[in-house]
Amino acid sequence: MAEPPLKGLRVVELARILAGPWLGQTLADLGAEVIKVEAPEGDDTRRWGPPFIQRPRPDGTTETVAAYFHAANRGKTSVICDFNDAADLDRLKALIDSADVLIENFKVGGLARFGLDHASLAARNPGLVYASITGFGQDGPRAAQPGYDFLIQGMSGIMDLTGAPDGEPQKVGVAWIDIFTGLYGAIAVQAALAERTRSGQGQHLDLSLLDCGVAVLANQATNFLLGGHEPHRLGNAHPNIVPYQLFPAADGHLIIACGNDRQFAALCRALGLPDLAGDADFATNALRVVHRDRLTAILAEATSRRSRADLIAALEGAAVPAGPVNSVGEALSEPQVAARGLRVAPEGIDGLRTPIRFSRSELAADRAAPALGCGAWRFSRD
Repeated sequence: MAEPPLKGLRVVELARILAGPWLGQTLADLGAEVIKVEAPEGDDTRRWGPPFIQRPRPDGTTETVAAYFHAANRGKTSVICDFNDAADLDRLKALIDSADVLIENFKVGGLARFGLDHASLAARNPGLVYASITGFGQDGPRAAQPGYDFLIQGMSGIMDLTGAPDGEPQKVGVAWIDIFTGLYGAIAVQAALAERTRSGQGQHLDLSLLDCGVAVLANQATNFLLGGHEPHRLGNAHPNIVPYQLFPAADGHLIIACGNDRQFAALCRALGLPDLAGDADFATNALRVVHRDRLTAILAEATSRRSRADLIAALEGAAVPAGPVNSVGEALSEPQVAARGLRVAPEGIDGLRTPIRFSRSELAADRAAPALGCGAWRFSRD
């Protein structure tokens, strides 16, 4: 059987909530041994419910843990450490001496008094890749401030781009910036490990929620930087492409996403509007953006006369990207999701694997999130 690509890598996670644990879970799915170090009361998200899941502990007792915790901690082992207990702290430092990677999301400088800062641990383990996740980074005028996903969504600009033009700003429906920061962290960790094969040295990775939130503004940021115009909320429309938005059907809504002139012409034919593609105002995407309101009104009037299923079938047949707006349950029941094997159920607990498939290697998504303290400090490394 093929092995996961990061088998043999040891990761110590001093992180809680989402961004750091998401980084740890991604590495665990890729085969790393991830040891989650928790305070005696455990990660806060163990209590962030309902819903809650009851499951047996290794000692025969039952543990009740929120589903939220299971979303970000699959495949790890848990140990309890009280930083104020000298024996616990010594065990933790010995464990880190054997680690390749450490993940932490404490406030800037918060671990120094325990000797768990990068400088102290690198002196003991020069090859350690030390990933710090904070709201605002290790330096700058806001470095000392706490940061939470919702706050950073507001500060990063994404909320001003999300929602109806005449409505209030909206956050994304998941902790979007936490997730992106965890994924950027996985990229950074693996890049640092690759560099370590050349230098033999680890390094400190400085990951900021605000940095990541601003970085993924993508075309909206460059629209402003190069175009000089402040972008704002367009609801479900696209700032640079038309038609690329939600349209009404007789029995609901559907998404139509035309990325080029050929698809637009095919859309017009499928809607019984063949002459529309030849209209001088709509001949190119740039012109369609300028005349957005008139074009979308014509298209919406045509789509509103037909059922959603009929429209989607017709547009798929015409090679025009179109589809429904699914609920979470509908998305998880989508036949394509099933065919790709995205859902996993390690130890009977449903979840979603890291969405990467390798031609030779396997993911390691066969263990559920750990019971609190299940590792009991039984770690050694030859």
